[in-house]
Amino acid sequence: MDLEANRLPDSEEVLQLEQQHRRYSEQLEQLTCQTYLSEDLQLEEVKLKKLKLYIKDQLTARRSSHPRSYVA
Repeated sequence: MDLEANRLPDSEEVLQLEQQHRRYSEQLEQLTCQTYLSEDLQLEEVKLKKLKLYIKDQLTARRSSHPRSYVA
């Protein structure tokens, strides 16, 4: 059975959103490792948190609109 044929039409978009979410997480992790954040870095941290949350909301919306079907 061809797995590509079973992919949802927007599954590529979901994959891209997941990758973006991972990148934001990694960037935030780098910022939190620093002992001091300048004002600019603090703003960057807030921006990354908001973007990460936005992506998470997008992922949740995509996943809930296309429940997975399992083939036995």
